[in-house]
Amino acid sequence: MTDQIEIAMGAEIAALDWMSPETKQEALRKLHAIRNKIGYPDQWRDYSALTIAGDDYFGNVMRAEQFEDRREWHKLGKPVDRNEWDMTPPTVNAYFDAQMNDINFPAGVLQPPLYDPKLDDAPNYGNTGSTIGHELTHAFDDEGRQFDDKGNLRDWWTRQDAKGFEERIDCIRGQYAGYVVVDDIHINSKLTSGEDVADIGGTLLAYIAWKKQTEGQTLASRDGFTPEQRYFVGMAQWACENERPENLRVNALTNPHSPGFARVNGVVTNLPAFQQAFSCKASQPMVKAKVCKVW
Repeated sequence: MTDQIEIAMGAEIAALDWMSPETKQEALRKLHAIRNKIGYPDQWRDYSALTIAGDDYFGNVMRAEQFEDRREWHKLGKPVDRNEWDMTPPTVNAYFDAQMNDINFPAGVLQPPLYDPKLDDAPNYGNTGSTIGHELTHAFDDEGRQFDDKGNLRDWWTRQDAKGFEERIDCIRGQYAGYVVVDDIHINSKLTSGEDVADIGGTLLAYIAWKKQTEGQTLASRDGFTPEQRYFVGMAQWACENERPENLRVNALTNPHSPGFARVNGVVTNLPAFQQAFSCKASQPMVKAKVCKVW
């Protein structure tokens, strides 16, 4: 699945009409250099020097902090360990590391109800595939694009291409700034734009990869939904949430992720494939006159 989504990303970059060949070459070099870390690290961290006592909580905390301090100081003067993970295998999350230029998917996020091998490809690509595409797109969001294929902070964009990128991401910022989080508080789209562009790009890339993977196959409807509809249902299910107003207010000020409703509705209103799947008409709420697209 990861390889297919990366192929889709490469094709999207190559087809961009607003990016020069010089910047495309750099973008593709970075894309092809991204490492995929899936499941768990190749080498497990050695905790044999850490003492854990069943009747000493405070001591456990202190010893664990000291152990971690020593482990970090031990790196000083040595080559960067590009095989190191910043999340444990059971963690239900994923991330892109701009300085390592890698995407990381712990085993915890590759379990039901997110990824379910008993289900057909449509919801799995919609859910896990979109997450893979999301992390991949982070390599080219407003922060990730500032790093090159080796993870160095380097401007590899022409001035005109950088301007074209900002114009397109401003479309997304304008859209998300219109969403009300709670009361009169709107999404701070300058804070969330990196995650928003990754949500949109990731969902599109996974959809393209799913269509390519199932090309020539006869896909049947299930549970009253077409395969295309099941893709978007799978994409939306990971964002089911219910938060207190107080938490919504805090997140609106501090969280670089938009609230769940915007991470679903804000995405699909920019995807014509969603409108086709659910037969949305031009005058309906889930259809925008002008869609936003960066990648």
